[in-house]
Amino acid sequence: MNSTMQHGTLGVRQMFEYGATEFPDAHVHTYLGPGWVASFTFGEVAARTHRLAHALAGLGVGVGDRVATFSFNHHPHLEAYFAVPSMGAVVHTLNLRLFPDQLRFVVADAEDLVIIADNLVLGMLQAVLPEATSVRHLVIVGPVLDPGVLEAIKRARPDLAVHDYEALLEAQPPDPYPWPELDETAAAMMCYTSGTTGNPKGVVYSHRSIYLHAEMSRPLYGRRAMDLLHPAADTAIIIVPMFHAAAWGAPYTCWVSGADMVMPTRFLQPAPLVEMIERFRPTMASGVPTIWNELLRYLEDHPADLSSFRSITSGGSATPRALIEAYLERYGVALISGWGMTETSPICTLALPPAGTPRDRLADYFATAGKPVPGVELRVVGEDGTALPRDGVALGEIEVRGPWITAGYYHLDDAERFHDGWLRTGDMGTIDPEGYLRISDRTKDVIKSGGEWISSIELENQLMAHPAVAEAAVIGIPDEKWVERPLALVVLREGATVTTDELRAFLASRVAKWWLPERFAFVDEIPKTSVGKFDKKVLRQRFTEGQLIVVT
Repeated sequence: MNSTMQHGTLGVRQMFEYGATEFPDAHVHTYLGPGWVASFTFGEVAARTHRLAHALAGLGVGVGDRVATFSFNHHPHLEAYFAVPSMGAVVHTLNLRLFPDQLRFVVADAEDLVIIADNLVLGMLQAVLPEATSVRHLVIVGPVLDPGVLEAIKRARPDLAVHDYEALLEAQPPDPYPWPELDETAAAMMCYTSGTTGNPKGVVYSHRSIYLHAEMSRPLYGRRAMDLLHPAADTAIIIVPMFHAAAWGAPYTCWVSGADMVMPTRFLQPAPLVEMIERFRPTMASGVPTIWNELLRYLEDHPADLSSFRSITSGGSATPRALIEAYLERYGVALISGWGMTETSPICTLALPPAGTPRDRLADYFATAGKPVPGVELRVVGEDGTALPRDGVALGEIEVRGPWITAGYYHLDDAERFHDGWLRTGDMGTIDPEGYLRISDRTKDVIKSGGEWISSIELENQLMAHPAVAEAAVIGIPDEKWVERPLALVVLREGATVTTDELRAFLASRVAKWWLPERFAFVDEIPKTSVGKFDKKVLRQRFTEGQLIVVT
């Protein structure tokens, strides 16, 4: 029996037209430096988006062609988010933090035809474009700051056409672009993994997957539409980079929710973030724990009013419970953890407490990775591939499936990452009887000592609860007796001192006795990956090469 329902395409164009029509007076604010902001309404951004589509078509971009962005978070990047997929091409977000070899690989692998790049990062492209023969056009956002770099690019690639973004838009007709009718399963966006092991892997999002992901996450935004008694618009600071996993889908979700967006460009340091918070009074924000930790430390000496926030979402790596409790107790702000990855668009879980949870128990839920969001199925499996019970104890690899979960990689047969239709995430965790996920480790980072598992993430979170500790990372190192033992690398707060015995005593009441590290290394900083996670591959290499001063 068939339904009687109409078929409506779920696509990026449909989201674009909805936001432009229903919320034309909402704003996109691009922060360009202290006291300097460029503000556009959704209606104005929509008009510019049509012009961008005309411009790209004039450069020869057609259905299925890849248009790369090499940019920070700002309104031109948002325009590309809508124009490129809506015209049937594929927007490919290039990660600004990739090494040159990785960047060369992803540009070649995706066969990018056009790169839209910020003026500040042309120097990074200088080492890439000579070999990127698929790229025929370079579109520069902002005035060229170093003519020497641009001249070097032109000498190396005399066939490359170079354009100014604003001049290109200005030359286009104001008429609406004739968007084509597209299959909702067609490619809309390409994102590559961070490439912590080997080359980055390409993940191709469809129009349908982006649409469904945006609709799922709308409750995080959109008070304008949902709270009839207090219909003030939401304002979101989108801190998570737009070059990483579609900025967790936040630009699309804000657009269809009518939520104002604050785009911080490269200004992710605490001082400018505080300026943005005090100027725009945001109701929500999204970013990695490193950002929220640095902001919290800054606020200790530079008080600011955070009362406008309803919530902050934190992801990319585990959020320390001490950080969650600090925001809740000092500022009354819910720091909500989430979990996902590039392969999952990325949101799979959100740590939203059950209705009616007492305030003194909120952190218990915020500190988990959360429950699966609607549309995502999640399980943990043992080494034999069988599903484990949801008892909060059984530890296994996390597997997921759903309409915005990848079923494969671009140009790569990686069958080992998939199991009976489920994506093997490489994360280890448990699911409790209420359905909340707790991440224990990456499979490559979990420490197996004497045949028992030690969670490096849990040890890190507990170490970072110590008042003298700013950051902590834990890796497994060889041990003759136990095969592996934890080594804790600690960054102290400015002016703080602490001994290894004091740290062990602090941990003694928080973790199992056999988890306690025998060895520590006090370091100035912990290296991060391109998405803000602790780069444990680098830490293990430094240990192997004898670069760390290890104390007991």
